[in-house]
Amino acid sequence: MKKIVLSLVLTIFVLSFANAQDYKTAVGLRGGWGYGLTIKHFLGEKSAVEGLLSSRWSGFEITGLYEIHNPAFEVDRLKWFYGVGGHLGSYGSSYLGGTGIMIGVDGILGLDYSFTEFPINISVDWKPSFNIIGYSHFYPDGGAFSIRYTF
Repeated sequence: MKKIVLSLVLTIFVLSFANAQDYKTAVGLRGGWGYGLTIKHFLGEKSAVEGLLSSRWSGFEITGLYEIHNPAFEVDRLKWFYGVGGHLGSYGSSYLGGTGIMIGVDGILGLDYSFTEFPINISVDWKPSFNIIGYSHFYPDGGAFSIRYTF
């Protein structure tokens, strides 16, 4: 009997934890100074990982971010988030002095909203970055708007 009760309690806990956020995974488009693809996956109630594949400076960039989400402004399904991560990519621009490889660190701060009527999520964020290898420089202009399909 104890095993049945324990199994039932664990099952309820896991199901409620898995459904604590508005969506589990979302895939979509990101537009801003760097444009491309975005995928976000929640690991728990508040923590998520986000992957970005973007194009900028005649090159490409792969970014991985770890994010924490919290309710925002007491609005249902609206969350603010922050996080850190890193990027790896290439560039080919006269503005950056030619071509090369870049590796760096990123921060992110933004708002995330999920619609109840249809499986769409939108977000707006600021993602400053700093290249450690390659064209070493701080880039404060990483703002973007994303629209994703949720499932």
